[in-house]
Amino acid sequence: MPELTLKHFILKFKVLSLYRLAIRSSRCIPDPNARKETVAWIRAEFERNRHISDTTLIEDKLAAGRRDIRQILPSMSLPSSSAF
Repeated sequence: MPELTLKHFILKFKVLSLYRLAIRSSRCIPDPNARKETVAWIRAEFERNRHISDTTLIEDKLAAGRRDIRQILPSMSLPSSSAF
């Protein structure tokens, strides 16, 4: 297992914050089945990328995740990229 740096811990916080925000924001989806599918998709995407340890790749995935979540849940207002 690679040695984790301070940057890894900061990115871990950002990833978990994005995950929580995405799950909370999915509550605005009125159809229960669509909401359930959206939450399952969000979880699957985060699980699929769980093994990544390269900080540059993690930052790229965070940016892509924010973009994807904005497209899927347009009513959601994400903070600026510097916050997450």
